[in-house]
Amino acid sequence: MVVTLSPTVTATSVTDRLGMRRLLSTRGFGRLLASRFAAQWGDGVFQAGLGGAVLFNPERQAAPMAVAAGLAVLLLPYSLVGPFAGALLDRWDRRRILVVANLLRGMPIVLVALAVGVGVAGAPLYLGALLVTGLSRFVLAGMSAGLPHVAPPRHLVQANALAATVGAAMTVLGGMCAIGLRGLIGPGNTGSAWVTGLAVLGSLVAAAIAAGFRHGALGPDSLDESDCTTGRATRAVASGLRDGLAAATRVPSVAAGLVALIAHRLSFGIATLVALLLYRNSFTSHGLLRAGLTGVCELLATGAAGLLLAAVLTPLLVARFGRRRTVRGALLAAGTAIITLGLPMIMSTMLVAAFMLSTAGQVVKLSLDATAQTDVADDARGRVFALYDTVFNTTYVLAVALTATAIPPTGRAPQLLLLAAAAYLLAVPLHVLIDRSPAFRSGEGPQGAIQSDKLTDLEG
Repeated sequence: MVVTLSPTVTATSVTDRLGMRRLLSTRGFGRLLASRFAAQWGDGVFQAGLGGAVLFNPERQAAPMAVAAGLAVLLLPYSLVGPFAGALLDRWDRRRILVVANLLRGMPIVLVALAVGVGVAGAPLYLGALLVTGLSRFVLAGMSAGLPHVAPPRHLVQANALAATVGAAMTVLGGMCAIGLRGLIGPGNTGSAWVTGLAVLGSLVAAAIAAGFRHGALGPDSLDESDCTTGRATRAVASGLRDGLAAATRVPSVAAGLVALIAHRLSFGIATLVALLLYRNSFTSHGLLRAGLTGVCELLATGAAGLLLAAVLTPLLVARFGRRRTVRGALLAAGTAIITLGLPMIMSTMLVAAFMLSTAGQVVKLSLDATAQTDVADDARGRVFALYDTVFNTTYVLAVALTATAIPPTGRAPQLLLLAAAAYLLAVPLHVLIDRSPAFRSGEGPQGAIQSDKLTDLEG
């Protein structure tokens, strides 16, 4: 198969030589990064504000099931609406979607903040949070789908490393800002309300930056605005998950990547709930290591450092070993980290384990993002990323919910950590099997998009 590069791509020889520095100087890429960073900072503020209200608020309870419910509220929404939103990302102007979705997100943020302030709990609070986080995931999927329109194909791994990893670090930074502000104004309902409401700033800034793109600059390539007012768009929305799954399974590398992603999120969900309960109910502060919400902040900072390391490591590992072997190595490293560092269940090794899991998990995600962006056609890419987000959140929430039924309030459950490690390690042979499976390869076709010749460019 011969891949013909467009004039835009063939003109990127300078980019090839200058690498990341050239990427950062690209106006479209820089604008998309700035919008993403603002949006994800706001996400971090909102998640920490709401999470603090549920988890570490002295006016509320925090049993394992309450923790699971709070995490589900923050992460499950896009798992439900994502497949349908993905069809819109492949049919409507993504620039318009980013502007409108960010603006719409600001309204429920304010309403949730007011609900927290007056002590509302249960379904009303959760419904508002579901709307906020659903719109947040929609925004991020749109940014991922539009990235290939502002970054050269040869540098999608590096572009993903910067966008996804630093974006995730911005979420952590937002969370740390929220925790710091909460420490100043108090941990009760009023303090949580002010912290949660601060997240609206991220939405407004992200919308303003995204408005600077011209119409159609972020795709999709086959943009047809007439579909916005016809029944065809509705039918496409209803079949979004099915279409995303079909597009993903046409390409073995993408299907195998989904298995790796499922294993990571299941294991990470188990480890998250164990760590949160340990910090809340078992650990005691000593020296620089703190328990409670301050300790969780230390855990977040350590995880953020792992994300930043992954941004540097992933392009190097992919160039040296290829995406497939990089993913498998990351899964092995994560499973080993849980066994050697997580099982002691003490703060010092828990922090190192968090660093290792964040690094390995982000390496898996970045490699998978690049696989979808290079191996899936643009007219299906939005639905595939929506599918990824659905898998990303559904498996995590499922793991947390199931863990909550078996974990003691103290969080000391070594058998659950062993289960998480086993999931990582078993995913390695499954990744190999699916990637080489004739059943998946036989489904490859024109909609699989950039295939063998293109892969040689990134696989090394």
